[in-house]
Amino acid sequence: MKITHVEAIVLRLPQVSVAADGTQDTCLVRIDTDAGISGWGEVDSCPGAVKAVIDAPLSHSNCSGLARVLVGSDPLAIEVCNHRMRVATNYYSSGGVAVHAMAGVDMALWDIAGRVLDKPIYQLLGGPFQTRFRAYSSVLFGDTPAATYDAARRWADRGFTAVKFGWGPMGQSETTDIALVREARRGLGEVDLLIDAGECFDARTAIRRATNFAEFRPYWLEEMLHPDDIAGYRTLSAVSPTPIAAGETAARLDEFLRMLDDGGLDWIQPDPSRCGISTMVAVGRAAIARHKRVCNHTFKSGLTIAASLHVMAALPGIDVVEFCMADSPLRHDLTHERFDVTDGFTTISDRPGLGVTVNLDTVAKYRVA
Repeated sequence: MKITHVEAIVLRLPQVSVAADGTQDTCLVRIDTDAGISGWGEVDSCPGAVKAVIDAPLSHSNCSGLARVLVGSDPLAIEVCNHRMRVATNYYSSGGVAVHAMAGVDMALWDIAGRVLDKPIYQLLGGPFQTRFRAYSSVLFGDTPAATYDAARRWADRGFTAVKFGWGPMGQSETTDIALVREARRGLGEVDLLIDAGECFDARTAIRRATNFAEFRPYWLEEMLHPDDIAGYRTLSAVSPTPIAAGETAARLDEFLRMLDDGGLDWIQPDPSRCGISTMVAVGRAAIARHKRVCNHTFKSGLTIAASLHVMAALPGIDVVEFCMADSPLRHDLTHERFDVTDGFTTISDRPGLGVTVNLDTVAKYRVA
């Protein structure tokens, strides 16, 4: 079996705002084979840039678009394909968008492998340890503390046992920051509260906020610092009364290991639409070997949710998984299958590959490139 075609498809809602919401646009990767089997992946990055990386023509042996080096390859030889992509992007990226593009390809290759072998991806990865997961509702902070309280009540009433609020107005002032978290806790009652600061603090302020927020019993504090501030994370992790989580912007294994080993994180959060399924599994196993915790980062469609859950199923000791609840058709309508949350839990399909099928009507409606 050989790869015959690799296509990058950019989707975009008619109106896109500055909100930190990855469901406003996306880039899908479709890989076709001469056996009539296709696989799908998704990339959480700058969609137009990802498409350029995939579509670019040959410049020279170490500088090429990804599609060119993949066509004719065996899709089941996933590591061989990943090596060819690393060589092809050597001259123009040691990380960033090129690695993101490779992540989408990697996801699609695993989808093909599962379909060919008639197994869910988690079985190919050595799982499952579990197929049912406690899902936390992942949403943005309200524009005001009062709006955050109202949202917290809604998610608690829907049966979630954990809710994460992130970004939004966090970081504007100490008074507002504390009010946002206080109202989130008040609205949730005894439901677990997770806080995502959206990289808005310096280390000194982050340490102060960790103390400010402690009385509201957060489950973790996420993305408190810029991802490059490893020294800041090391200091914060050492003194924070609440566990520290980060890693959603990392893409290469060495980046994750640096955050774990030098940054001292309690939780690492790989995203398969940025690092790929192959790297995500490696990150999870590395974290567990270090007696650290792992949770997916996922703020995309059912494709990325499925990929995340397959990896989570292949790792032991998983407590929570991120479950994006953004109100967008690119979150809820891009796959025919929907992941339901019942009594705070969701499950992963045992169907082959990712276990989801792309809704081509939704693709056609929102496709821009």
